[in-house]
Amino acid sequence: MNDRIKSIADAATYLFLQQGYSKTQISHIAKAVGVSVGTIYLDFTGKKEIMHFVLKCTIDPAFIERDFERPITDDLFVGLENDIVAVFEKTGNDFAKHLENDAADYDLEALVSDAFELLARYAVGCLFIEKNQFDFKFLAEHYRLYRKKFLETMTQYIKVFIKSGKVRTLDQLELSTTLIIEILSWWAMDMRYTSFETQDIPLNLAKKVCIDNIISAYKC
Repeated sequence: MNDRIKSIADAATYLFLQQGYSKTQISHIAKAVGVSVGTIYLDFTGKKEIMHFVLKCTIDPAFIERDFERPITDDLFVGLENDIVAVFEKTGNDFAKHLENDAADYDLEALVSDAFELLARYAVGCLFIEKNQFDFKFLAEHYRLYRKKFLETMTQYIKVFIKSGKVRTLDQLELSTTLIIEILSWWAMDMRYTSFETQDIPLNLAKKVCIDNIISAYKC
């Protein structure tokens, strides 16, 4: 049943993010799910396949609804790393689209909301790469480029908002933008998976807290 596959993927996600991919064993995942190691192997041929399944579901949430032939093998995930890089590029370009008209139809609240939604949507994949960058150097290299572009795009938006009077003047524009991103990242990503005490706060409430506080701090 897909319910068991989902339970395995959820448990593996937590372990991969909390203790790292290399330190996580199939026995750890089995214990977290509450099944035997043999049961895990009925659904997946190994840890790598579980990891690829988690990453595939990050970029394609509907993937888990498919009917799978058991055990799931790596044949399902050929080209996955390139698919992930393509998602980086597409989301980066889509996120910057309002700059084409100098963000005339955009404002700080919409920017914060969109940035939060983007970070929340790909939280598992982004955190996985961050926490396991030395094991997955190809993805880490492209993720750094994506993060750099994301910061540049956010900075450009804030710069345009300052010029149009939507945001107050900032002495340290890039550092202030970095702070905004870190706030959003913690509430949209880390709080749910990797903070010292993970908190089950609904995403809509977390986003509201971010918007309220960032708007009050930076809006004119």
